[in-house]
Amino acid sequence: MTPEQYVQDKAAKSGSSFYYAFLFLPPPRRAAITAFYAFCREVDDVVDEVSDPSVAAIKLAWWRNEVGSAFAGNPSHPVTKALMPHTAAFDIRAEHLLAVIEGCQMDLEQSRYLDFAGLARYCHLVAGVVGEVAAGIFGRTRPETTDYAHKLGLAMQLTNIIRDVGDDARRGRIYLPVPELKQFDVKAQEILNRGYSDRFSALMKFQAERAHRCYDEAFALLPEADRAAQKPGVMMANIYRTLLREIEADNFQVLHQRTSLTPLRKLWIAMRTNWRGR
Repeated sequence: MTPEQYVQDKAAKSGSSFYYAFLFLPPPRRAAITAFYAFCREVDDVVDEVSDPSVAAIKLAWWRNEVGSAFAGNPSHPVTKALMPHTAAFDIRAEHLLAVIEGCQMDLEQSRYLDFAGLARYCHLVAGVVGEVAAGIFGRTRPETTDYAHKLGLAMQLTNIIRDVGDDARRGRIYLPVPELKQFDVKAQEILNRGYSDRFSALMKFQAERAHRCYDEAFALLPEADRAAQKPGVMMANIYRTLLREIEADNFQVLHQRTSLTPLRKLWIAMRTNWRGR
């Protein structure tokens, strides 16, 4: 299996909304974003699939070394072998990859967030930086597009957090800031025990409203000059926002299940966005 086949399989098997947006890109950009996304999946899987935190930390340290070796001209993993040919053309830097690893490291060291600022820092590393790299690959000509990408990354990560409250709790993690749990009188133990209540629904409505504001703020930041090029990002945003609205319509039944859209529906949203341009 070639490195290119490896990253393609990694992206396709993930079932991610990102994959459907990649389909509309020209081959060089599609190859670059697929390789970068595969890298993100590799390091994220270390945290989610390795049960022993000390082993996961060793694996993340290996990835840090691999990033250094790859940018020194000696990639050894199929993902970095597939990614390195595209780094110069799309301004993908070692610091971008190391930031993603740093975000995953936070998952090993932190299971609660004392305030939204701390959560936003985490979202910046695991989603905002990813958005910045993706925007560069899609085609960025204005500095405001980077601001748009970071804000959109925050919106999408907040959507992930809402969707995955139950799954994350089963891993011992609660990404909802502690002061907001207190504000709505929701105990961490209630979330860990999958306890629904009107208080929990109000807490989640608060989270969803913030995510919607971030989507709106992101699109307001996107300059007209880059709107056509950034269409794949808009596709991803539309898929994620549709998912958020599904969760809202189901009254935030996220503690016992993981809401998702069918592949056909994701593809339809991506195609509709491509036709309409928004």
